[in-house]
Amino acid sequence: MLKYKSWECLPPAECLPDSDDKPVDNELQDLIPHLLKTILAFAWANRWDWFFGVDMGIYYDSKESPIAPDGFLSLGVERFIDEELRSSYVFWEENYIAPIFVLEVVSHKPGGEYKRKKDIYAKMGVLYYAVYNPLRRQKPPLEVRHLVNGSYNLLSGNPIWLPEINLGIGIERGTFQGITREWLYWYNEQGQRLLTPEEQLTEIQQVAQLEFQRRQEAERRAERLAERLRNAGIEPD
Repeated sequence: MLKYKSWECLPPAECLPDSDDKPVDNELQDLIPHLLKTILAFAWANRWDWFFGVDMGIYYDSKESPIAPDGFLSLGVERFIDEELRSSYVFWEENYIAPIFVLEVVSHKPGGEYKRKKDIYAKMGVLYYAVYNPLRRQKPPLEVRHLVNGSYNLLSGNPIWLPEINLGIGIERGTFQGITREWLYWYNEQGQRLLTPEEQLTEIQQVAQLEFQRRQEAERRAERLAERLRNAGIEPD
């Protein structure tokens, strides 16, 4: 864990670059964390004690360059600081709260996900470190590690339950922005996948359609009954 000197004069976020200036290597590095963030925005719509950053610089030490994971989740911080939002995640402006979850998506270029970055996140105190490897050459598609006594232990399962977050994370085939492939999703304690906004909209539309069909059928039944009553010489009213 990092230790800080409260007396140091530390620069504010607006004086710091907002990323590591390294572009993502492919669309998945952008889409996968955005999907996780979008799902949380719906699932935790009434919570204001969390923040999910995508390709955002994390300043964890005033003497070190920032690191910009593909995605990260922090709990116990303000979801929105002001209308300008965050330009970067600066430890000394976040009460030194480290992200509880960090995600790296492996690309064709070596990025140090399994060594250099892992060591930095352990030093920062990141509780859960996930690496998604769509290339699957010599590694499993998803590895999630849990920080214990300063070292990461590899967890198993799919989905993998993260009790401190009260969510699980796992891989499953689905559709996001019209793209059908394997994605990362959040799960509840029963192992049920949280729906994406698109899926929630589809579900709402299906429920509305069923309700419309039920009303139409009820009206048809009422009309048939009224017709039989009139044929029997009885006014339905």
